[in-house]
Amino acid sequence: MNNIQLESVLNELLSPHLIKDYCPNGLQVEGKSEVKKIITGVTACQALIDRAIEEQADALLVHHGFFWKGEAAEIRGMKYRRIKALIESGINLYAYHLPLDVHPTLGNNAKLAELLDIEVLGGLEEGNPNSVAIYGQLAQPLSGEELAARLSIALHREPLHIGDHAPKEIKTLGWCTGGGQDFIELAANKGLDAFISGEISERTVHISRELGIHYFSAGHHATERYGIKSLGEYLADKHNFDVMFIDVDNPV
Repeated sequence: MNNIQLESVLNELLSPHLIKDYCPNGLQVEGKSEVKKIITGVTACQALIDRAIEEQADALLVHHGFFWKGEAAEIRGMKYRRIKALIESGINLYAYHLPLDVHPTLGNNAKLAELLDIEVLGGLEEGNPNSVAIYGQLAQPLSGEELAARLSIALHREPLHIGDHAPKEIKTLGWCTGGGQDFIELAANKGLDAFISGEISERTVHISRELGIHYFSAGHHATERYGIKSLGEYLADKHNFDVMFIDVDNPV
């Protein structure tokens, strides 16, 4: 498939034009015109780029790409080395951030719900059809310790659990993969029992305790492995691409 045609396929699927984001979504670095082999991964770090070169990929498809709002515009140092490697090898770089978080079946939030056996009920941001944080319910109530164990098994990462003054049982919960810890107040105001995200801030501990809601910090990388992997599997199944997911682990 032509590289521009592939971008159109991805844009039609993920609708980035409907979501205000902190970075450009789509084809960020143009490479060879014909794409057959795609490497998928969470972040376009040097290690993942090097693996894509080793695998003789035509494209790299990631959740975290380049050119973030507020980042320096100059292409030098680390950014130069990454982009130089892509250009010299002819690898196209495609990146989809929030559009991949919110996709109802392939997105990071949707895949986390599948892993944890949560029924999705809706978005936490009222009036926003593309709410980055969502909420749902468990089929059977769990204790905080039991949900922490389920997260550990599903994500291969032991979460940090704050639940000092939270309910003994968790039935309803909200979540936002990645760095969505500040949605905890929306979850508490909605009367949910718990909130899950990838990261934690110092303030999150106090909010959890004072609003009486469980909080689970389950890893930014760990909670966002599965959307990009699922997107690659979709491209392999629907468009016959040769796709390989490479997990460059990150403890954050």
